[in-house]
Amino acid sequence: MGDDGRGERLLRRVLAGCGAEPGPDWSVSVAGESSPDSASGLDADGPLRHAVRLPARAGVPAQWPGWVPDQVREAFVRDGVSSPWSHQAQAAELAHSGVDVVVATGTASGKSLAYQLPVLAAFTADPRATALYLSPTKALAADQLRAITSLGLPDVRPAPLDGDTPMDDRDWARRHGRLLFSNPDMLHRSLLPWHARWAGFLRRLEFVVIDECHTYRGVFGSHVALLLRRLLRICERYGAHPTVVLASATVADPGPFAGRLTGREVTAVTVDGSPSAGRTVALWEPPLLPELTGENGAPVRRAAGAEAARMLADLVLEGARTLAFVRSRRGAEVTALGARRVLADVDPDLTQRVAAYRGGYLPEERRALEAALVDGRLLGVATTNALELGVDIAGLDAVVVAGFPGTRASFWQQAGRAGRAADEALVVLVARDDPMDTYLVHHPGALLGAPVEGCVLDPANPYVLAPQLVCAAAELPLTELDVDGRFGGQPARDVLDELVADGVLRRRPAGWFWPSTSDRPAASVDIRGSGLRQVAVVEGATGRMLGTVDGTSAPATAHPGAVYLHRGESYLVDELDLDAGVALVRAADPDWRTDARSTADVEVARVLAQRDHGPVSVSFGEVTVTSQVVAYQRRAPDGTVLETVPLDLPEQTLRTRGVWYDVDQRALEAAGVDHDLAPGALHAAEHAAIGLLPLFAICDRWDIGGMSTALHPHTGRPTVFVHDGHPGGAGFAERGHAVLEAWLAATRDAIAGCECRSGCPSCVQSPKCGNGNAPLDKAGALLVLGVVLAALAEPATHRMRLVG
Repeated sequence: MGDDGRGERLLRRVLAGCGAEPGPDWSVSVAGESSPDSASGLDADGPLRHAVRLPARAGVPAQWPGWVPDQVREAFVRDGVSSPWSHQAQAAELAHSGVDVVVATGTASGKSLAYQLPVLAAFTADPRATALYLSPTKALAADQLRAITSLGLPDVRPAPLDGDTPMDDRDWARRHGRLLFSNPDMLHRSLLPWHARWAGFLRRLEFVVIDECHTYRGVFGSHVALLLRRLLRICERYGAHPTVVLASATVADPGPFAGRLTGREVTAVTVDGSPSAGRTVALWEPPLLPELTGENGAPVRRAAGAEAARMLADLVLEGARTLAFVRSRRGAEVTALGARRVLADVDPDLTQRVAAYRGGYLPEERRALEAALVDGRLLGVATTNALELGVDIAGLDAVVVAGFPGTRASFWQQAGRAGRAADEALVVLVARDDPMDTYLVHHPGALLGAPVEGCVLDPANPYVLAPQLVCAAAELPLTELDVDGRFGGQPARDVLDELVADGVLRRRPAGWFWPSTSDRPAASVDIRGSGLRQVAVVEGATGRMLGTVDGTSAPATAHPGAVYLHRGESYLVDELDLDAGVALVRAADPDWRTDARSTADVEVARVLAQRDHGPVSVSFGEVTVTSQVVAYQRRAPDGTVLETVPLDLPEQTLRTRGVWYDVDQRALEAAGVDHDLAPGALHAAEHAAIGLLPLFAICDRWDIGGMSTALHPHTGRPTVFVHDGHPGGAGFAERGHAVLEAWLAATRDAIAGCECRSGCPSCVQSPKCGNGNAPLDKAGALLVLGVVLAALAEPATHRMRLVG
């Protein structure tokens, strides 16, 4: 490779920290010079599975658009922006001309300028013009508000509008604010239900800015898509037709995705004109711990968080400014503490230069941490994804990602925090004990050489559409034109018919009406969940509400006797009242954890698509999942079962969508899977498939579920189901059906590539299995998947599609 850069030097330091320093002739391959799956020159017994250097990229500057007012241009020049990059100028030009646009470029590429220029130009041309900025987090909106304020331009009148904004400040924003920084929750609960009060702001609305739009996926994304349709309908009512500007991390097909989100045709700008520093990207698999065994005797790897803590300490000792991304708030605290403990034994003065950063801190605490990291007072920060989105921290020396963050888009978003123009940086992905992580570190082409995922959302989901249509009707009566032109046509009509039959809405010749004139339905609709009732977690002794859990997951996470974690504090659940929507808890610090045990059954309600491949049939459709939490286990920290406690909780029914395959028993027997082995083999294949679906659809394994059985009453054969975990479906199972062969091939490779003998969390064990990961047959799962994939390689012999 020639003279190694800082990224490679930092990687050598991390390797040396675990006693695996390579020889003097070892070097990192350069992207494009070798196969993405190549790992030549690495110690097969060491933790480093792959390393590649991504070369730096020069920027492509552009001229300031002629329509940008002098005072706006001069303000940006004073702020350090001498000229826009090509993608900024292109997106701003489109937005200025009234074209809805999404700019989808990398982290720290300056996407904000694409909306700031046309908005500020419009404000200069029309002193009464307004704009609305929406972000998924309050922290990101606050960061953008500071950036606009720092320009010092007159009469912009930016203002926050979120749940923390005092009522007096809200009133000022409503009467005088021109550029409001808000979020979908505030739009849903406060602005749209009371739109008449905001008529002055809405009738002059020129731009709607939707930042980090790739976060709007699944059920939440489906709610936001309909919420935006509600907003644009209300704007039209007041005579406004705002231009929509969206910003996103790099995602597949950003234009069509932005179109599904907004209900409009959107032009995509995807060629990143900003400069990018070189990066060395390393894939790391922690070693097995021979002294420990997990559930059912499975081998255990060193925890990704513990490995990240050691790396964070090593990098701080090198003077490298480093972010370590971890998956949870508690994990961020523990990782920072672990790094400080390591540093205390080597250089105690450095312990004060490591901190944790997460949601739940006060805004002033977060701002102080951000400033300390930027100016170098802090060298190491362990953080949740709170620092992934938007907050202006870039140019760091290293990023450690403890556990794949769920999507390639998120991984590159986090990796983009590292890299200075003058020197390259280091990015390390540390694999968790998880099928997805294991697959990626052994198949680097699936991460380093693959396009980012597409975002999945389904605004036609009736369980999302129904509450959103009710909210829309309460804001303004729904007309035939609204239904056909904005809310999806016939699916919306079917939902409206049910709402009328149930007495929720009334049908009149002019349209559909909300019968009440006083209450507002938006208050009871949770756009970040299923739209169904939430269960409040309340401290019994004080009445203090700690948080909420979704009603569908409450029996498994907040049952009587459960250990409930909130902001790193432990509580025991004393009582769960599903009818009242309350779980009562008390503070406790038990030396055990709890795992719920449940039963589940999947009934096929309607087949939407089916195809036969010889002995294998593949289907997609509507399913009814019936589950019941029947017990919980108290487990010691090492996984030992201390006690199994029965529970008497009601059954829960979930109507959703699923994908499934069923196999001729004779084909399984011919492959060596007899009737006695089938339950464990199918169960293991199901677990691994759930763990790998996020590779193909932007979701988390907790967004999906599954069931396997050696004889299902609908198919009459051994069957494996994977279904969405949200009412009506969220699009994940449908995506799995579309890419079934590639998905199951990756599943087989993940199982085959795991070095355990009989199954572990890296391949076929699941952290959420209601049956305690029994029975499981790793070898049998490979045989089952071999039969299925061999059949899928042959043309379908019969196809059937049912509609309506």
